[in-house]
Amino acid sequence: MHDNVRIHPTADVSDRAQIGPGTSIWHQCQVREDAQIGQNCILGKGVYVDFGVRLGNNVKVQNYVSIYHGVEIEDGVFVGPHVCFTNDNLPRAVNPDGSLKAADDWVLGRIVVKRGAALGANATILPKVVIGEWAMVGAGAVVTKDVPAHGLVVGNPARLIGFVCACGRRLVADHEEGDNMLAQCPNCHAILSIPLTFWRQAP
Repeated sequence: MHDNVRIHPTADVSDRAQIGPGTSIWHQCQVREDAQIGQNCILGKGVYVDFGVRLGNNVKVQNYVSIYHGVEIEDGVFVGPHVCFTNDNLPRAVNPDGSLKAADDWVLGRIVVKRGAALGANATILPKVVIGEWAMVGAGAVVTKDVPAHGLVVGNPARLIGFVCACGRRLVADHEEGDNMLAQCPNCHAILSIPLTFWRQAP
């Protein structure tokens, strides 16, 4: 069914889910039908992966994360414990007439987390958000709008406070070049080009 995949006996993994080789699914996880999980992923205890969710390769999902329908997570993303992805901007249990909402009574709000991004513990990601490559979301942040590549956001609602290298360290401004800020990592000395329109949003 799922070749070269480690699935803990307490996990509930649909036969219709696609799981890449080398992936580990730990205690009390639930992976629903038509979910697609890439190679060498790790799903910690109590992770919920809704139907149709897509995870790339080398994704690490820590304990008790909820990943609901409409989410796509690209390669190399880190998802900290208790992160929650939502998918409905106007959540209600019932319609105005009191009838229970059905599958056709709401509009799906998609979320994309780009390659290499990291989401801190207890972060909440609201619908219709794209989190850019190598971005970092602080613990407990509530992300309500797009995060640029390498952006560092914190708070509720999350606000941009700087930019980070792929190694995770905060970038330091070097000099402007055209419409971009060239910023350097004090740790690995990489130099990245950040659009000035984004750089100037950070305090």
